[in-house]
Amino acid sequence: MHLTSESLLIVLLVGVIAGWLAGQIMRGTGFGLIGDLIIGIIGAFIGGWLLPQLGIHLGAGIVGEIVNATIGAMLLLFILSVLRGRGTFSSWGWGRR
Repeated sequence: MHLTSESLLIVLLVGVIAGWLAGQIMRGTGFGLIGDLIIGIIGAFIGGWLLPQLGIHLGAGIVGEIVNATIGAMLLLFILSVLRGRGTFSSWGWGRR
């Protein structure tokens, strides 16, 4: 697979947008440019693998890729928050104290 400068720019753009959106939805703030990029790119891999396994197809194009990556990034952030003990369940008394 050959990655052109155009496709690299698109991957970086999708990663930053998806990471920022996931940060806004899950935590209320972003993680900075580099943090958003890393979360978004890992989320794109997670969403790109998981959603087709579940039979969910969001369509083609950059908007579909951003939504796919955002869902994956949100899942990543949720898993990380549960592992760190600050997840949704910790407010119900199920987390570590």
